[in-house]
Amino acid sequence: MNIASLITDNITDLLVKIIEFTRTRHKILAQNITNIGSPGFIPKDLVADEFSDLLDSAIDEHIANRRLILHDTENIQFGISGSFKVKPLVDKYAQKLLEENRDEYIELQKNKLLENALNQRVAAELLRQRQNMTSVVN
Repeated sequence: MNIASLITDNITDLLVKIIEFTRTRHKILAQNITNIGSPGFIPKDLVADEFSDLLDSAIDEHIANRRLILHDTENIQFGISGSFKVKPLVDKYAQKLLEENRDEYIELQKNKLLENALNQRVAAELLRQRQNMTSVVN
């Protein structure tokens, strides 16, 4: 499903971006567990705090001026038609943990997956409610 096709306004656009970000992050975190035994494997993650800060700024702009402005960073670039790219980075803490204690490493990845899933569910539910409100108005 092309979730970007659901964009109807600024808030919907942000919810869609959160869903896309969490989908991408889920894939990376799942690879961190799947590839645990691969020689030379290095765990990665997305810059969730950076993404969150970008959304905070966009929401502030939306509240103040009813427009959505998203600024590129070194790791996140926004494109045309609502697209964006996020660059995965080496998770140095997870890498160190993987070398020292595999059980704690797996627990860390599971906790990140749970947090990510919660973020995705909340955004998806808000988007669903927003779409229902839009269809009632029309």
